[in-house]
Amino acid sequence: MPYLNPAAGRAREGRQTAAVPNATAATASAAAGATPTKAEYDALLADVATLRTKVNSLLAALRASGQMAP
Repeated sequence: MPYLNPAAGRAREGRQTAAVPNATAATASAAAGATPTKAEYDALLADVATLRTKVNSLLAALRASGQMAP
């Protein structure tokens, strides 16, 4: 059932967000030792940055479609 905002009437009924592709597979793996190496840390940092970008894209799509307040 589509969301219906009484204030906006049928204007918002059934609107969908723009498609946002799934996040890619993680590149980081478990640390080989007790202390992560720079490469392991950088891989984790890259994954977090990718997910942050994906979440921001999803939020932007929800705002653009009117399903979330700006």
